[in-house]
Amino acid sequence: MDVRLESLELKVEQDCICGSVLSPASALPGVLFVHGWGGSQRQDLVRAREAAGLGCVCLTFDLRGHERTAMQWENVSRAQNLADLLSAYDWLAAQPNVDPASIAVSGISYGGYLSTLLTARRPVRWLALRSPAIYKDEGWHQAKRQLHMDADLPAYRRRRVDWQENEALRACADFRGDVLLVQAEHDDVVPHMVMNNYVAAFVHVRSLTRRQVDGADHTFNAPPAQKAYNAILCKWLREMIMGAREEIAATRVRERAPDSMPDN
Repeated sequence: MDVRLESLELKVEQDCICGSVLSPASALPGVLFVHGWGGSQRQDLVRAREAAGLGCVCLTFDLRGHERTAMQWENVSRAQNLADLLSAYDWLAAQPNVDPASIAVSGISYGGYLSTLLTARRPVRWLALRSPAIYKDEGWHQAKRQLHMDADLPAYRRRRVDWQENEALRACADFRGDVLLVQAEHDDVVPHMVMNNYVAAFVHVRSLTRRQVDGADHTFNAPPAQKAYNAILCKWLREMIMGAREEIAATRVRERAPDSMPDN
């Protein structure tokens, strides 16, 4: 993401006055939305529409095992779904109107877990996670559905897991961007301890914002919970993207006239 600063002259009667044009570059931020297990891109379209209103190029998609590929539900693995996410990211980053250095990823539950793994493989500037799930590293190529047959998984999600013990948390420890974490007050799928483990893993981020939606369960199906989450996400995206643009614009102005600009 960049900002152009150009000088111009305007004719006025018999004279000319000098001006400066400060404008956004043609490459826009990209936002990639990743739905949860059992969800679909339809759940992200409202949020994508609002993000597009901020001047972003947005991409939603369906992971394999969902919607048109639902026949793969029983057999699709985490490895395959991560490959889906990498393919979607690469397509978005390659678009001529997208700045590949200014990409946000918004993941929900299983999609949030995959999004953390993405950050270890592709550049991500902003990372928004809603109730991100966590899984043991073992069984990477095993069918994702079978992971829930592990009787120890609920206990694993309720204990402290250090970032060195889990690949997703290791990716979080290496992440250098900005993070939004949103949890549901009554989440019986992703306990708050999972959120605490994610928070503890983000040791090198530029900023970390944590929010809780009161009254929400893991699915956020109730309209008030959905509305609250949408408002939190869009407000955070606006702050991140507009803040980055303002910072770049201020830098361009300082570079052009560091000693002559007024204080107010």
